Amino acid sequence: MRNWIQILGMCLAFGLSSQTLAQTPKLEAVGPALEHPWGIDFLDDTKVLVTERIGGLQLIDLSTGAASKITNLPEVVAERQGGLLDVLVDQNFLYLCYAKQQKDGVVTAIDRAILTGTQLQYRKTIFMTNTPSRSAIHFGCRLAVQDEFLFASLGDRGTRENAQNPETHAGSIIRITLDGKEPENNPKQAGWLAETFSIGHRNPQGLAIHPDTGALWSHEHGPKGGDEINIIEAGKNYGWPVVSHGREYMSGLRVSKFDSLEGYVDPKWVWVPSIAPSGMAFYPAKDGSAAMFPDLSGSLLVGSLKFRRLYQVMLDKDGLPTSETILIDKTLGRIRDVAIAKDGAILLLNDAGKSANPPGGLYRISR
Repeated sequence: MRNWIQILGMCLAFGLSSQTLAQTPKLEAVGPALEHPWGIDFLDDTKVLVTERIGGLQLIDLSTGAASKITNLPEVVAERQGGLLDVLVDQNFLYLCYAKQQKDGVVTAIDRAILTGTQLQYRKTIFMTNTPSRSAIHFGCRLAVQDEFLFASLGDRGTRENAQNPETHAGSIIRITLDGKEPENNPKQAGWLAETFSIGHRNPQGLAIHPDTGALWSHEHGPKGGDEINIIEAGKNYGWPVVSHGREYMSGLRVSKFDSLEGYVDPKWVWVPSIAPSGMAFYPAKDGSAAMFPDLSGSLLVGSLKFRRLYQVMLDKDGLPTSETILIDKTLGRIRDVAIAKDGAILLLNDAGKSANPPGGLYRISR
């Protein structure tokens, strides 16, 4: 995998010829420079939707790079970590997760709409968190869909006690129906809100459904160390801040004296020091339709904001993380999201502004 790092760096810097790259990975920009792109999803096999945190949504053709701006978007609060965050396409509907202004502060909201041409129609807010906050951090805001249910990861908004408070949505993963209703078979733990699926989360910015097991996987930011990969189960408590491998930013002291504690679910993988993970995608198995990079088959790809890396997390025979390697190291910038195209190409978002070098935008790894 060291060759990936070297080759991709050369491709980005010098634009090596297609003949030279015939059997080796190449990295190329697709579409225009974007202002802090945050989330990506497929409209179909050849087109993707990409959000810009400042409040934009772009429709990009993967084959030509042509881009169109989507209109009739919600008004967002684009401050620090807030803004227009994740996007998800499911059947005829498009879902957006974003920071929304309310009288007493900012909430995390989810809108559902139908995309007609380049305009959102019948847009409706189907969910809002119940406790507005004036904090502009820890929104979480990844989306996933499974079996007619919509999952959303919600950060603690910078108030760690929220993650253990069952009366707030902050610091939880929720599950709602596709039109925003409360599922009858949600956990219904004592004191929990009807939408809450799990609690004890700090700032989860990765959410994906395992293609074979159907399990919901998430990763979240720890503070100074203690980033986690978790497999999410209904009604479980994932510990933050009672149980954590993390340390305080200023003092370096442990947030908690407990790495593990009865009644709380242990993470399946921990990063110390923190990598600031964002975005995650499972690479298809070798017998799947995508075989562009067979060495990645069945593994998990995770972006890193802090180290500007793309990680491959290998899974053992039981389907659990067992080791990791670095596929890209500091050649692209802060990697905000990861997706896998139908042909097996890897799509990445560089969370930078238009004037950065390389600029923020959509990038493709292929061969």
